[in-house]
Amino acid sequence: MTATPTQRRQPEPEQVTGGRRVPVTRACRFELVKLVSQWRIRLLVLACWIAPALFVTGVSQQSTLPVDTLFGRWMLASGWAAPLVMLGFAGTWALPLLTSVVAGDVFASEDRLGTWRHLLVAVRSPRRIFVAKAVASLAVLLLLVAGLAVSSAVGGLLAVGDQPLVGLDGHLLAPSDAAISVLLSWVSVLAPTLALAALGLLGSVTLGRSPMGLLVPVLVSLAMAVAQMLPLPVAVRVALPSYALISWNGLFTSPRQLGPLLIGIVVSLLWAVVATALAYVLFVRRDFTDLAHDGSGRRAITVGVLPLVGVAAASFAVVAATTSATGSGIEQDKVQRSLATAFAHLYRMQTDQLNRPAVTEDRLKATASCDKGSTRVAAEGPGNDWRCVVTWHLPGVEATGQAIYQLDVTPDGRFMADGDGPKEVNGYFLVRTPDGDAPNPLWQFDGNVELLDTTSKG
Repeated sequence: MTATPTQRRQPEPEQVTGGRRVPVTRACRFELVKLVSQWRIRLLVLACWIAPALFVTGVSQQSTLPVDTLFGRWMLASGWAAPLVMLGFAGTWALPLLTSVVAGDVFASEDRLGTWRHLLVAVRSPRRIFVAKAVASLAVLLLLVAGLAVSSAVGGLLAVGDQPLVGLDGHLLAPSDAAISVLLSWVSVLAPTLALAALGLLGSVTLGRSPMGLLVPVLVSLAMAVAQMLPLPVAVRVALPSYALISWNGLFTSPRQLGPLLIGIVVSLLWAVVATALAYVLFVRRDFTDLAHDGSGRRAITVGVLPLVGVAAASFAVVAATTSATGSGIEQDKVQRSLATAFAHLYRMQTDQLNRPAVTEDRLKATASCDKGSTRVAAEGPGNDWRCVVTWHLPGVEATGQAIYQLDVTPDGRFMADGDGPKEVNGYFLVRTPDGDAPNPLWQFDGNVELLDTTSKG
């Protein structure tokens, strides 16, 4: 009679250890304390709640402004421009770095320290451990994002004041409307922040003790930022979570351009759900008895990368099928309409500066004619070779006014209009007012071309 070896059955995730499991709330509190006790997290909290206000205060003392950043040219005109400048910086650099530090190392740190056995004995449930770490990471990230928003807004209001804000189509937002739009802008970027945090959790679970998990949100964000700068079809651009980090600018037009923003939020939340679900499945199926666990490169590709590529492809297909998105989305009539609208609003502002007879945008009847410098080049797509002539007509004046602009249109639809004459309209950066020289609103200004042309009529 021969004995046959029996295969040892792996314990179920909830049966790693016996006894009563720790409640989720207590596990969340434990993980939150662990995160906040780290010196780098404390340093980030202080930086996010103090540095933006110091930056805004410093800029308010300078004669030059960050005009390359959206709303940067209005930082000395309205305190509500400061949190928007900070939001542009955060979407490119701060949010990816914060999600990397907070979520990208939350599981890998336990591998490097060899503390999984102790944690399992204390909590008695891998599922609860995952939920606790995810919730704690989210709470810390919300605290950091809130610090960036509140600090920059308070700094701007204290340094500059609660003045109206010039929107991206040139119209003035009252301080109350500007405050609401700024708040909605910061709330909207929480969705892509969740997507980056979920990617951090997935990288931390998949790559084990490797520090490469820290780089996953940064690398993915960098790749998507590069994609946003390329002349890609608009459906591809909108189908990436990174689009929600820039589509908040549609909140500062009249009417608001909500279509692209809502699509970006939905896509970001979809990425967040899928990446978190993948991280959860991998974590609860892990063999915690293997002390040499160090992640798996093959698993990172098959379980981590390929499903997210599928999500991106599905998002692209849905956007392409349900919208009128074609090509780059930057078309001649859109550029002309956006430029003429912004010019009309800013011309009215200049009229008020000079104490001239009031004129409304409707009576001004501004139009624009744009091309790309040659009849051989199609007037579409991004580029810095757009040349436009704006025409308007003042009531009671027979002559028709004209102004020339050179436009630099970026692939995401933002454009910077540079006045090229006549001097008394847009050819000089100052205008002489009864109270002295003041910045000329028609000299240079930013605008926005709605790529999907789904402007809300509400």
